[in-house]
Amino acid sequence: MRPEVEIYDTTLRDGSQGEGVNFSVMDKLRIAERLDAFGVHYIEGGWPGSNPKDIEFFAEARRRKFRRARLAAFGSTRRKGVAVEADEQVRLLLEAETPVVTIYGKTWLLHVKEVLRATPDENLAMIADTVRFLKDHGRFVIYDAEHGIDGFKDNPDYALATWQAAEKAGADIVVLCDTNGGSLPGEIVRATTAARGKLTTRIGIHTHNDIGLGLANALAAVEAGADHVQGTINGYGERTGNCNLTSAIPTLAFKMRKRTVPEASLRKLNELSQFVDEIANIRHDPRQPWVGEAAFAHKGGTHVNAVQKIVRSYEHIDPARVGNKRRVLVSDLAGRSNIVMKAQELGFKISNDTPELREILNRIKKLEHEGYEFEAAEGSLALVIRKILKHEEPPFKIEGFHVSNRRDRAISVCQASVKVQVGDAIEHTIAEGDGPVNALDQALRAALVKFFPQLKKVRLADYKVRILNSTAGTGARTRVLIESTDGKQEWGTVGVHDNIIEASLQALSDSLEYRLMKR
Repeated sequence: MRPEVEIYDTTLRDGSQGEGVNFSVMDKLRIAERLDAFGVHYIEGGWPGSNPKDIEFFAEARRRKFRRARLAAFGSTRRKGVAVEADEQVRLLLEAETPVVTIYGKTWLLHVKEVLRATPDENLAMIADTVRFLKDHGRFVIYDAEHGIDGFKDNPDYALATWQAAEKAGADIVVLCDTNGGSLPGEIVRATTAARGKLTTRIGIHTHNDIGLGLANALAAVEAGADHVQGTINGYGERTGNCNLTSAIPTLAFKMRKRTVPEASLRKLNELSQFVDEIANIRHDPRQPWVGEAAFAHKGGTHVNAVQKIVRSYEHIDPARVGNKRRVLVSDLAGRSNIVMKAQELGFKISNDTPELREILNRIKKLEHEGYEFEAAEGSLALVIRKILKHEEPPFKIEGFHVSNRRDRAISVCQASVKVQVGDAIEHTIAEGDGPVNALDQALRAALVKFFPQLKKVRLADYKVRILNSTAGTGARTRVLIESTDGKQEWGTVGVHDNIIEASLQALSDSLEYRLMKR
């Protein structure tokens, strides 16, 4: 059974045009295989006529079997004044040997006259000739009407003529493109409605996000009769990006009740989003709707109290349905319910009746007032809760430290020494590093692994510094956030001090203590 709305993914082509996004051939193959497993209906692999990388991608893709998706090669209509069978770019589209070919053509007379420098009739012939040629060679043809919405706003009759030329030549789907990304939902609806009234072929939509309406415009087109949505994972794309499929897919499924990808795949949406970010080497946006870490995060005490009683009071959907999870944040805005839910999430047995609950809440609010921030430092938060609940001494104490920097033959050398106490034993270790924090990390770890061998696997994954009161100049209070990993889990810790080295050592110490607590 054909889905009510088909999903066409162009992450590998349109998405890769975004600033800071660059995929290797192997990256593209891995993403394509993951998209196929997820269940999108079309994967646009690239433009074989534009660069050697895309030619290589299609050559490699031919050796792979896609179970759910159909692979598409992307290109343009034939060039002005060139017969379609003689156009090199069109020939390369066929040589890609994909079952689907997507071509774009001009809709807007501004582009026809000023960019192509062609007559309106010649542009219509370029569209029809190319679609017909590809159909004659057995391809499923998707026609992307570039600047389709702006062209329709400028001259509806000519825009419709270009879409009808593609349909008459055999196009399987005509896609209306808001290429400049500046249209409003009402304008999308009018263009889509007009296309539905004049065409018998299926209608698709391709939107950009230049004014923040990429998703809204795609959904408006679906409401007006489009049944094919193009976009990218995480909204990658030129300028401010394309319609974000990680928002479009669940919104179509859960809010508009449209069949799209297999229902079981929706629970893997968060995983897919993070996978593509990882391959692109882009930090995952915590504020992404549906799939971001903050999408189902609750901070205000009133909110958390309500969620504790009935989750749908502040959540529009169960986060597990898209592979996400609820998060309760702890801050100076926290109430008792925040602490209870967060502590339970971290593995502590605690309830609203726990005697230490008030002490924990007051301690956290005091630390937040001093500049600590626990939203991204759950490791430090867990230590605060544990120390109050368990009344335990830490597994080690830092008795002293020293950091120095010297120039040695034009090379800067940073050295740190750390003295730690574990039980009755004292260990004093010296280490060198690329900078003071790296040297401290090396020295502290070297001192502790003699007592706790499991700390050998811990490494520093990220390090962030924020000045809390910049008006104080070099005497400003500093907050250091550290992310650590043991290869299986990641956790964050925080330190705050007037001295950046002291703040860093606090966060480093918490990181190692938290790892020992997790054993």
